[in-house]
Amino acid sequence: MRAWTRVRRRARARLLSTAGPRACATGGLTVAALGCLPLVFFDPASGPWTTLLPSLATASLGLGAVFVTATTTALGLIAPHEAGLASGIVNTFHELGGSIGVALVSTLALTTPTPTPAGLTAAYTLCTLTAAAAALASPLLVPRGRPHMTGGPHGMH
Repeated sequence: MRAWTRVRRRARARLLSTAGPRACATGGLTVAALGCLPLVFFDPASGPWTTLLPSLATASLGLGAVFVTATTTALGLIAPHEAGLASGIVNTFHELGGSIGVALVSTLALTTPTPTPAGLTAAYTLCTLTAAAAALASPLLVPRGRPHMTGGPHGMH
């Protein structure tokens, strides 16, 4: 497992340095939206191994690329003495966004007194549309240029 994580991390770093953060963010969010799309048509009769697992695994691969891009871009486009502050801000908003997202999706899924497939479909639709909208907006929101890959610890004196 550690070897697979190391391979993915190196591949994402290489992709980020060659394609740039805009392409990585847009691509990752597109993969996340495409991963969530089959869940919109999820049928309770279909098995979790054939629909849920592949869809959520695909979405998580796209989101992993987005998180690496966000962290690398935020820390690579600032002065080294501001790295601690930038890292704290990135991590805070990462956790806050995840918490708010889970709360919204759970609330939408459970809008009826008893959970129904319609509630889950609405929640998965929200996830798909949010990822697609973010993919469309990311070329406008992600800064131009390439993050500076120093290869060493940021903020060391």
